[in-house]
Amino acid sequence: MDSLQSLPPLSTLSTSVSSALNAKLGTNHDLTQAPSIVAEFLTQCDDLERNLVHLNRTLESNLASYASFSNRIGHLFGIVNSKLTDLGSSVCLRSSVSDGEGLGEELPSLAKEVARVEAVRAYAEVASKLDNLIGDIEDAVSSTMNKNLRKDSSAQNSEETRMVAIKTLKVTEDLLTSVTKARPQWARLVSAVDHRVDRALAILRPQAIADHRALLTSFGWPPSLSNLTSSSLDARKSSEVPNPLFTMHGDLKRRYCENFFALCRLQELQRQRKSRQLEGHNREVALHQPLWAIEELVIPVSVACQRHFSKWIDKPEFIFALVYKITRDYVDSMDELLQPLVDEAMLTGYSCKEEWISAMVTSLSTYLAKEIFPIYIGQLEEESVTGIRSQARTSWLHLIDLMVSFDNRIKPLVEQSGILLSLLEDGTPRKISSLSVFCDRPDWLDMWAEIELDDAMEKLKPEIDEERNWTKKVQGADLSNSDDYKSPAVSSITFTCLSSLIERCRLLPTVSLRSRFLRLTSTPVIIFFLDCLLLRCQEAEGLTALTDDDALIKVSNSVNAAHYSESILKEWCEDVFFLEMGLDQGEHPGESVAENSGSEVPIEEYGNGIFHEEIVKFEDFRTQWVEKITMVILRGFDARCRDYIKNRRQWQEKSEEGWTVSQTLIGALDYLQAKMAVIEENLNRVDFAGIWRSLAAGVDKLIFNGILMSNVKFHEEGVERFGYDVEVVWGVFRAWCLRPEGFFPKVSESLKLLKMEKDQLEDSLKGGQKRMKENGIRHLSVAEVEKIGKNRVYTK
Repeated sequence: MDSLQSLPPLSTLSTSVSSALNAKLGTNHDLTQAPSIVAEFLTQCDDLERNLVHLNRTLESNLASYASFSNRIGHLFGIVNSKLTDLGSSVCLRSSVSDGEGLGEELPSLAKEVARVEAVRAYAEVASKLDNLIGDIEDAVSSTMNKNLRKDSSAQNSEETRMVAIKTLKVTEDLLTSVTKARPQWARLVSAVDHRVDRALAILRPQAIADHRALLTSFGWPPSLSNLTSSSLDARKSSEVPNPLFTMHGDLKRRYCENFFALCRLQELQRQRKSRQLEGHNREVALHQPLWAIEELVIPVSVACQRHFSKWIDKPEFIFALVYKITRDYVDSMDELLQPLVDEAMLTGYSCKEEWISAMVTSLSTYLAKEIFPIYIGQLEEESVTGIRSQARTSWLHLIDLMVSFDNRIKPLVEQSGILLSLLEDGTPRKISSLSVFCDRPDWLDMWAEIELDDAMEKLKPEIDEERNWTKKVQGADLSNSDDYKSPAVSSITFTCLSSLIERCRLLPTVSLRSRFLRLTSTPVIIFFLDCLLLRCQEAEGLTALTDDDALIKVSNSVNAAHYSESILKEWCEDVFFLEMGLDQGEHPGESVAENSGSEVPIEEYGNGIFHEEIVKFEDFRTQWVEKITMVILRGFDARCRDYIKNRRQWQEKSEEGWTVSQTLIGALDYLQAKMAVIEENLNRVDFAGIWRSLAAGVDKLIFNGILMSNVKFHEEGVERFGYDVEVVWGVFRAWCLRPEGFFPKVSESLKLLKMEKDQLEDSLKGGQKRMKENGIRHLSVAEVEKIGKNRVYTK
């Protein structure tokens, strides 16, 4: 019994030891387990001793490093004192010279030496201050680590220590910023401090995030999704699942807010450091990162959602409904609870509401890109191999419909914050669009465009083949102006199809993607429609050479459709949506001007609009076929008035009794009026104006060259007869203008010459060009006036 060791008195034991013994040795049966308890205590003691040894070594290493640095600083101060002593001795020595010889020569080197000493002093002072700050940061970080390892430390003390470290980091960063601007030559000092700060941040941020995640778990985040069903996804509010951000209270709420604030301060500090380090580079690309604290809210929600998503692969509408419901139900808490903390942390440029929405949409886009789209791509590839039409294209279009609908529902949530999407920077439209999956996969965009084009062409071709759509006119005003284009209904159908394609791509997050999509879908549809117009005109020309009224009507309808299409495209190109894409044109669809800057195409070419080439093609088509209509009518008029032109003797005779116009001209005028009536009824107003003006110019040239320039002798009676005929010709065109003679310049001026008295005519011929202009002759050359004057026969 004497050999047994007795326990020390209870009063000598610490409280923790007494508590441990009371917990382990409560009953007599526990005494039988004493050896194992002793072994356990010994193991714990060994572990604690090893940790203590490790901490001692770390402390010794840090002390040695600090001592070395302090020695270097002391050595620098010794050098400074030595230099100052030498400087004082030098000044005293020079001042002892009575005449001051040589002092002026030594002043520059003396000033340089003083400046160098001052720089050394300033460097030593800044280095010492930075060393103290870094030491404080490392001590705070080390203290935070130790308190996390000790179970009896309070969370409040840990958070306070972290805030001390963050405040010290802020002071350090401000000092580094001032040093970088004032002393850029001290780059090595700044780099050394940055290295030590990076090591501290590498410990501090993971600790803060780990604490943040623990707090989220403690108050029940993420909210339970197990009671959500497909039937409850459309409910306006989630009454079954309360918002944990609103239900937490007391000490838990205070700790969460403190931790959230600390994360925001850390992120703002990181932004400041990156801004300083990337000075002179494209900083905006690297500076804007998602809000760390909001990411920590979204990640667990996303993980919980994906367990439901896996059940809804064939029902993607449930996926979009769930993401929208969660985004909407918790968006208010972001503004009410968390935004004030972000503002207090002075984390500028961040909105908790937008960060929450963008993070949720990004998680959805990531899931679509990894899980949904690969399935559809595989189905499409299988369809292309087997040649068997499946539901893959329909499923794809259905998915796009869901994405477009989802983005349209998300936009109001962002706009409720009072910030217009058009004013947001740093790629925000990309972050809040599920269609951002195409940003990283342009091949998927090309596939989508191909499917959309095939679907649009399948719907459009039957409408174009329907002849009734070519005779029925467009109802209502489709354009902002009031011009009546008399366009066939098929043109409205085509542009309704185009509008649908444009609406599909309107929510794509980047201009280059929208431009690429439109180039791959809308342009082929426009070209197809233009080819249909050209084919119908060629068929009409090939059958009757446009001499038949039905052929003229067919061509007129096609010209009307082209004019309508051209006007629609021009009006579209004035919209900001298309103006942006007009500056994004390159040699390939979606290639930007910047990417194509090496080509020889002048930059002015890119400001004409995305549909500039198509507009030019429609203009050329209209011009070509309006000219053909004009030439056909003019040839018919020429053929019917050939006898009238060849009858040279009629200008020496009086008109027939009872006739005020030559009988041989009546048939040609009837033909002209009949054709113009058909054209006026069926052709749009603008192109019809071009036709009658071109016809007037052609008839003017025909009469002038065929009669007035053919050496015909005009007597008094012939001039009167010619005047009657010309008045009748002008009368045909008086229905479309008040002074038709203005569109017959050569004939009207020739008639004026023929009606002149002999003296006046001779005076005009002698006075030359100046005298002719005074008499109102401006469109005839001197030679033409002389020829007409020679052919005028005066019988009196």
